Amino acid sequence: MSARLIDGTAIGAEIRASALPAVQAFTADSGRPPGLGIVLVGENPASEVYVRNKVKAGSDAGIWVDLQRLPAAASLDELLRLVDRLNASDRHDGILVQSPLPAGMGKHASQRVFDAIDPDKDVDGFHPVNVGKLVQGRAHLKPCTPSGVIEMLDRAGIAIAGRHAVVIGRSEIVGKPMAMLLLQRDATVTVCHSKTADLPAVAASGDILVAAIGRPAFVTRDFVKPGATVIDVGTTPVGDRALVESIYGSASPRLETFAKRGSVVVGDVHPSVAEVAGALTPVPGGVGPLTIAMLLKNTVAAAQARAGARA
Repeated sequence: MSARLIDGTAIGAEIRASALPAVQAFTADSGRPPGLGIVLVGENPASEVYVRNKVKAGSDAGIWVDLQRLPAAASLDELLRLVDRLNASDRHDGILVQSPLPAGMGKHASQRVFDAIDPDKDVDGFHPVNVGKLVQGRAHLKPCTPSGVIEMLDRAGIAIAGRHAVVIGRSEIVGKPMAMLLLQRDATVTVCHSKTADLPAVAASGDILVAAIGRPAFVTRDFVKPGATVIDVGTTPVGDRALVESIYGSASPRLETFAKRGSVVVGDVHPSVAEVAGALTPVPGGVGPLTIAMLLKNTVAAAQARAGARA
């Protein structure tokens, strides 16, 4: 068996294209495009790439994207003051603060920032108000990666209702909201984590398996039920050539990429899973483009809701 690859790049492009009429209509009615403020603190190489892709995608869709930078030495108070300014701005309909934040800001910095963002501008869906609405099944702004996975499953023709879905990972950003969204689509959901007994056996009971733990190639063939749909959310840069070769093999084209860039992005799912799974998302080109597409969709939705509230 060779798994069908689910093309996240193509699906993401479909979603972005479907958002264009709404962007154009909002711009015509409001006299300005929807506005997205992105805050990047420091110079994390992976974050630089992610933010560059978000800025380009937003600009291509006709959204005004305002990138605000702070140095790595910036204090948490400085960041919170910037968030307050964006909250008060009429031009910014959505606000996103790129994670991770520098360690010097403190252990709970990200949560304090999420709490400070206006819930109506929280296009990441991380504010406690939006999390509570998500649990109740009435969220207006849903976390981008989990909602992108649902879109991907729908557009790939993968049934969710009545299926057993296993989520590996219980993060506030992906694992927990992913479980909520799958449950709301009538899946039977199991959430696994580092304390789960016999994790491979539990994972292998899933018709849909979502891996979101940030551990390169952790999910191997014995984690996967034959024919299952496997969604790989992991995107870990690996700079160890020996590790890359052990995962992909000495003849893999990924080694050419490694030679050019000094690292490659590796998912949570081992390549050998393709021999067992029925459908599989690649890394790169799988979930990542959906995350960006849903960010743009959330920005338009936030702009429309704010305009409606002022009308």
